[in-house]
Amino acid sequence: MDRLHTTADSHHRVMIVETMGRYAGWIALRAGLAGGGDIILLPEIPYRERDIINSLMARREKGKHFSIVVVAEGARPENGKMTVAKVVKSSPDPLRLGGVSYRIADIIEKGAGLETRVVVLGHVQRGGEPTAFDRWLATGFGVKAAELLARKKFGRMVSFRGFSFTDVSMAEAVGKLRRVSPASDEVRAAVAVGACFGNSKVTGRKF
Repeated sequence: MDRLHTTADSHHRVMIVETMGRYAGWIALRAGLAGGGDIILLPEIPYRERDIINSLMARREKGKHFSIVVVAEGARPENGKMTVAKVVKSSPDPLRLGGVSYRIADIIEKGAGLETRVVVLGHVQRGGEPTAFDRWLATGFGVKAAELLARKKFGRMVSFRGFSFTDVSMAEAVGKLRRVSPASDEVRAAVAVGACFGNSKVTGRKF
């Protein structure tokens, strides 16, 4: 996203970044917060086309000639469904999400007349050089996992809570999908610094 700002600004374009995440919008939310996303679209906050257009036009009126839109692959319109790229019936989770960013680009170009480009990050998000914190975290996880193994505490998962390493049962770890709450501090923080979530009815942000 940092690198897209330069192109978006110099060419006066709307740049859409599609992130992974399936049914939860954590990657898009935190990337949008950290990378200066102007519009952040999450599965947990169904978007309204008119609100997206209004937000972009409001930025134009303020003299801002580019916008960065972060879209979670599971984002969906209000009263609508997620964008499914294909269905793999033999898979435990047969829906393959993807392509919602192109739907959003079409909405923007037709509704606002703004030139729009799409970047689908895909699995690029999972690679790259680890930071010092990544290495520190991995070492702590490894040591804790080895301790659990030595104590024959099976069926447990290493967890990082309160800046310390602990363990939880697998049922507790994966038994429930943890999704973004529209009322969370992170969503409120993004709204406070000017981000639009594509639905003023949910977030209360006016343009």
